[in-house]
Amino acid sequence: MRLNRNHFIVLLAAIAGILIIQGCGLTQQIREAQNFAKCEFKLSSVQDIRVAGINFQKVDSKSDLSLSNLGKLGGILAGDRIPLTLTLNLDVKNPNATPAAMNQLEWILFIDEIEMLAGSLNENVSVPANNGVTTLPLRFELDVKKVLSGKSFDSALNFLFNLAGEGNQPTRFLLKAKPSIMVGSYNLKYPGYLDIRTEFTSAEGKAIQKTIR
Repeated sequence: MRLNRNHFIVLLAAIAGILIIQGCGLTQQIREAQNFAKCEFKLSSVQDIRVAGINFQKVDSKSDLSLSNLGKLGGILAGDRIPLTLTLNLDVKNPNATPAAMNQLEWILFIDEIEMLAGSLNENVSVPANNGVTTLPLRFELDVKKVLSGKSFDSALNFLFNLAGEGNQPTRFLLKAKPSIMVGSYNLKYPGYLDIRTEFTSAEGKAIQKTIR
Protein backbone atom coordinates (compact mmCIF):
# COMPACT_ATOMS: atom_id res chain seq x y z
CA MET A 1 0.00 0.00 0.00
CA ARG A 2 1.30 3.44 -0.93
CA LEU A 3 0.94 6.19 1.70
CA ASN A 4 0.37 9.77 0.65
CA ARG A 5 2.28 12.52 2.43
CA ASN A 6 -0.47 13.29 4.98
CA HIS A 7 -0.72 9.64 6.00
CA PHE A 8 3.07 9.50 6.20
CA ILE A 9 3.22 12.52 8.54
CA VAL A 10 0.49 11.08 10.78
CA LEU A 11 2.34 7.75 10.92
CA LEU A 12 5.66 9.33 11.85
CA ALA A 13 4.01 11.54 14.47
CA ALA A 14 2.46 8.43 16.00
CA ILE A 15 5.83 6.65 16.03
CA ALA A 16 7.54 9.62 17.67
CA GLY A 17 4.74 9.78 20.25
CA ILE A 18 5.08 6.08 21.07
CA LEU A 19 8.82 6.43 21.56
CA ILE A 20 8.34 9.41 23.87
CA ILE A 21 5.64 7.62 25.90
CA GLN A 22 7.85 4.56 26.22
CA GLY A 23 10.63 6.78 27.53
CA CYS A 24 13.11 5.36 25.06
CA GLY A 25 16.63 6.74 25.36
CA LEU A 26 16.71 7.84 21.73
CA THR A 27 17.60 11.51 22.06
CA GLN A 28 20.74 11.21 19.94
CA GLN A 29 19.04 9.12 17.23
CA ILE A 30 16.12 11.54 17.03
CA ARG A 31 18.52 14.49 16.78
CA GLU A 32 20.50 12.76 14.03
CA ALA A 33 17.25 12.02 12.19
CA GLN A 34 16.18 15.66 12.48
CA ASN A 35 19.57 16.72 11.20
CA PHE A 36 19.50 14.35 8.25
CA ALA A 37 16.14 15.78 7.23
CA LYS A 38 17.98 19.09 6.69
CA CYS A 39 20.90 17.59 4.78
CA GLU A 40 21.56 18.54 1.16
CA PHE A 41 22.51 16.23 -1.70
CA LYS A 42 24.23 16.60 -5.05
CA LEU A 43 26.01 14.54 -7.71
CA SER A 44 29.57 15.85 -7.57
CA SER A 45 31.28 13.79 -10.28
CA VAL A 46 31.18 10.68 -12.45
CA GLN A 47 34.16 8.34 -12.75
CA ASP A 48 35.39 5.21 -14.49
CA ILE A 49 32.85 5.06 -17.34
CA ARG A 50 33.57 1.72 -19.01
CA VAL A 51 32.24 -0.38 -21.86
CA ALA A 52 34.14 -3.52 -22.95
CA GLY A 53 36.78 -2.69 -20.33
CA ILE A 54 37.55 0.66 -22.01
CA ASN A 55 37.58 3.72 -19.75
CA PHE A 56 35.94 6.40 -21.90
CA GLN A 57 37.24 9.18 -19.68
CA LYS A 58 40.78 8.33 -20.75
CA VAL A 59 40.17 8.53 -24.50
CA ASP A 60 39.02 11.65 -26.31
CA SER A 61 37.89 10.38 -29.70
CA LYS A 62 37.49 7.37 -31.96
CA SER A 63 41.04 7.86 -33.26
CA ASP A 64 42.39 7.12 -29.76
CA LEU A 65 40.95 3.59 -29.85
CA SER A 66 42.92 0.63 -31.18
CA LEU A 67 41.54 -1.55 -33.96
CA SER A 68 41.11 -4.32 -31.40
CA ASN A 69 39.03 -2.08 -29.11
CA LEU A 70 36.99 -0.78 -32.04
CA GLY A 71 36.22 -4.37 -32.99
CA LYS A 72 35.14 -5.24 -29.44
CA LEU A 73 32.95 -2.15 -29.23
CA GLY A 74 31.38 -2.86 -32.61
CA GLY A 75 30.37 -6.33 -31.46
CA ILE A 76 28.94 -5.10 -28.16
CA LEU A 77 27.08 -2.12 -29.66
CA ALA A 78 25.46 -4.42 -32.21
CA GLY A 79 24.35 -6.90 -29.54
CA ASP A 80 21.20 -7.24 -27.45
CA ARG A 81 22.85 -5.72 -24.37
CA ILE A 82 25.35 -2.90 -23.94
CA PRO A 83 26.77 -3.27 -20.42
CA LEU A 84 28.21 -0.07 -18.98
CA THR A 85 29.79 0.47 -15.57
CA LEU A 86 30.43 3.77 -13.83
CA THR A 87 30.74 5.41 -10.43
CA LEU A 88 28.64 8.41 -9.41
CA ASN A 89 29.89 10.34 -6.41
CA LEU A 90 27.02 11.54 -4.22
CA ASP A 91 27.84 14.39 -1.82
CA VAL A 92 25.78 14.77 1.37
CA LYS A 93 26.21 18.09 3.21
CA ASN A 94 25.10 18.61 6.82
CA PRO A 95 24.38 22.27 7.71
CA ASN A 96 23.59 21.42 11.35
CA ALA A 97 25.72 21.98 14.44
CA THR A 98 25.68 18.25 15.28
CA PRO A 99 26.22 15.10 13.15
CA ALA A 100 23.52 13.55 10.96
CA ALA A 101 22.95 9.87 10.17
CA MET A 102 21.26 7.68 7.55
CA ASN A 103 21.00 3.90 7.27
CA GLN A 104 19.60 3.30 3.77
CA LEU A 105 19.20 5.04 0.41
CA GLU A 106 16.76 3.81 -2.23
CA TRP A 107 17.59 5.19 -5.68
CA ILE A 108 16.52 5.32 -9.33
CA LEU A 109 19.13 6.29 -11.92
CA PHE A 110 18.28 8.26 -15.09
CA ILE A 111 20.47 9.19 -18.06
CA ASP A 112 19.12 11.88 -20.41
CA GLU A 113 15.80 11.59 -18.50
CA ILE A 114 15.53 7.86 -19.35
CA GLU A 115 15.15 5.51 -16.38
CA MET A 116 18.04 3.05 -16.37
CA LEU A 117 18.23 1.20 -13.07
CA ALA A 118 16.84 1.07 -9.52
CA GLY A 119 18.35 -0.25 -6.31
CA SER A 120 19.40 0.67 -2.80
CA LEU A 121 22.47 1.43 -0.70
CA ASN A 122 22.24 -0.39 2.63
CA GLU A 123 24.85 0.98 4.99
CA ASN A 124 25.10 3.38 7.89
CA VAL A 125 26.24 6.83 6.80
CA SER A 126 27.34 9.60 9.17
CA VAL A 127 27.76 13.20 8.02
CA PRO A 128 29.87 15.57 10.16
CA ALA A 129 28.43 18.81 11.50
CA ASN A 130 28.88 22.44 10.40
CA ASN A 131 28.57 21.98 6.62
CA GLY A 132 30.60 18.80 6.69
CA VAL A 133 30.37 16.71 3.52
CA THR A 134 30.40 12.93 3.16
CA THR A 135 30.92 11.52 -0.34
CA LEU A 136 29.23 8.24 -1.21
CA PRO A 137 30.70 6.48 -4.28
CA LEU A 138 27.78 4.68 -5.94
CA ARG A 139 28.88 1.97 -8.36
CA PHE A 140 26.45 1.12 -11.17
CA GLU A 141 26.33 -1.69 -13.72
CA LEU A 142 23.64 -1.04 -16.31
CA ASP A 143 22.49 -1.81 -19.83
CA VAL A 144 22.41 1.31 -22.04
CA LYS A 145 20.86 -0.46 -25.04
CA LYS A 146 17.61 1.50 -24.64
CA VAL A 147 19.53 4.80 -24.86
CA LEU A 148 21.63 3.79 -27.87
CA SER A 149 18.98 1.88 -29.81
CA GLY A 150 18.85 3.11 -33.40
CA LYS A 151 22.06 5.13 -33.15
CA SER A 152 24.92 4.64 -35.60
CA PHE A 153 28.26 3.31 -34.38
CA ASP A 154 29.79 6.80 -34.40
CA SER A 155 26.78 8.31 -32.60
CA ALA A 156 26.98 5.61 -29.93
CA LEU A 157 30.68 6.32 -29.44
CA ASN A 158 29.99 10.06 -29.14
CA PHE A 159 27.38 9.30 -26.48
CA LEU A 160 29.97 7.40 -24.46
CA PHE A 161 32.69 10.02 -24.96
CA ASN A 162 30.34 12.79 -23.81
CA LEU A 163 28.63 10.98 -20.94
CA ALA A 164 30.81 12.88 -18.48
CA GLY A 165 30.57 16.64 -18.79
CA GLU A 166 33.43 19.11 -18.49
CA GLY A 167 35.45 18.39 -15.36
CA ASN A 168 33.72 14.99 -15.07
CA GLN A 169 30.46 16.71 -14.12
CA PRO A 170 27.48 14.29 -14.28
CA THR A 171 25.23 16.80 -16.06
CA ARG A 172 23.34 14.10 -17.99
CA PHE A 173 22.49 12.12 -14.87
CA LEU A 174 19.55 12.32 -12.48
CA LEU A 175 19.41 10.30 -9.27
CA LYS A 176 16.03 10.03 -7.60
CA ALA A 177 16.76 9.07 -4.00
CA LYS A 178 14.77 8.23 -0.88
CA PRO A 179 16.88 8.18 2.32
CA SER A 180 15.84 6.21 5.42
CA ILE A 181 16.63 6.95 9.05
CA MET A 182 16.44 4.38 11.86
CA VAL A 183 14.97 5.67 15.14
CA GLY A 184 14.67 2.90 17.71
CA SER A 185 13.12 -0.06 15.90
CA TYR A 186 11.38 2.17 13.34
CA ASN A 187 12.76 2.77 9.85
CA LEU A 188 11.63 6.27 8.80
CA LYS A 189 11.68 6.96 5.05
CA TYR A 190 11.39 10.24 3.20
CA PRO A 191 7.82 10.63 1.89
CA GLY A 192 8.98 10.93 -1.72
CA TYR A 193 12.06 10.84 -3.91
CA LEU A 194 14.57 13.69 -4.02
CA ASP A 195 15.66 14.74 -7.51
CA ILE A 196 19.44 14.95 -7.17
CA ARG A 197 21.55 16.60 -9.86
CA THR A 198 24.75 18.70 -9.77
CA GLU A 199 23.43 21.35 -7.36
CA PHE A 200 22.63 20.77 -3.70
CA THR A 201 18.97 20.00 -2.95
CA SER A 202 17.06 19.11 0.22
CA ALA A 203 13.39 19.92 -0.42
CA GLU A 204 11.73 16.64 0.53
CA GLY A 205 13.31 16.45 4.00
CA LYS A 206 10.88 18.95 5.49
CA ALA A 207 8.15 16.39 6.13
CA ILE A 208 10.39 14.20 8.29
CA GLN A 209 11.87 17.23 9.99
CA LYS A 210 8.43 18.42 11.13
CA THR A 211 7.30 14.96 12.16
CA ILE A 212 10.14 14.00 14.50
CA ARG A 213 10.56 17.23 16.44
